[in-house]
Amino acid sequence: MTDITIAPETLSDLQNAITERYDSFSKRLRQVAQYLMDHPSEIAFGTVTVIAKDAQVHPSTLVRFANALGYSGFTEMQSLFQQKLLQDSPSYTERIRIARETLGDPGTQSPSQLLGEFTHADTMALQALESHIPAADLDQAIDILAGADATHIIGVRRSFVPAAYFAYALRHIDRRAHLLDNVGGMIREQASTIGSNDVLLAISFRPYATETNETVRIAVERGVPIVVITDSKLSPLARLATVAFTLPDSEVHGFRSITPTLCLAQSLAIGLAYRLDKNRSMAHNPA
Repeated sequence: MTDITIAPETLSDLQNAITERYDSFSKRLRQVAQYLMDHPSEIAFGTVTVIAKDAQVHPSTLVRFANALGYSGFTEMQSLFQQKLLQDSPSYTERIRIARETLGDPGTQSPSQLLGEFTHADTMALQALESHIPAADLDQAIDILAGADATHIIGVRRSFVPAAYFAYALRHIDRRAHLLDNVGGMIREQASTIGSNDVLLAISFRPYATETNETVRIAVERGVPIVVITDSKLSPLARLATVAFTLPDSEVHGFRSITPTLCLAQSLAIGLAYRLDKNRSMAHNPA
């Protein structure tokens, strides 16, 4: 592995560098990379000892990781996380922690308190959603969807609900939409219908579903554009995508919300409807 002589100067540049070099890292450095990408708030103000424990690596591995990216030490790299956290303060993660502390332990909460906690978590996730989704990526995804002959949609387990909604929404705007639901364990047969002028929309979060991974690989082999909704830039799907959306996490007592995913799916579907209507208007009324 060659050393980077100029260390990234912003957190965004650092995250891009990590994504680009992820496959070349050793197993332990990949472990650190995954933790850094998924827990920026913990990195910002945690000690090396605590961060290393949470990432399940030796403290020296954190230093080695920072050195590999061109920093003199872990503290220099950590300052980028601190700057970002201060800019965004109070962060989504910190707000969720405050809500949990206010509402108490799960075992003592009433259904009404649980409703309040889930509502608060989803509210914070939705507020953070816009900053996670670049406008250019939305435009690119809608361009791809508008130009496709058909859209194939895959999402299993908790990702099935937003996937099914997206298929439903596209059918209501007269688009050919095929939900790959793996009925009868026939995911490969369903994926085999993906044509060269189609598009695949794949939704998957850790632990990434085998069915979704396999479908994405089939789409890649066929050179089909892929729009991915996932949870990390280091997701195996994100690195194969034409456009990848990574969403802020909303988790309460181990239950992860699908609200941000549904919101994005709805935005893509309605955005596509508006785009198609605009294209029809321009075709009927050329300048």
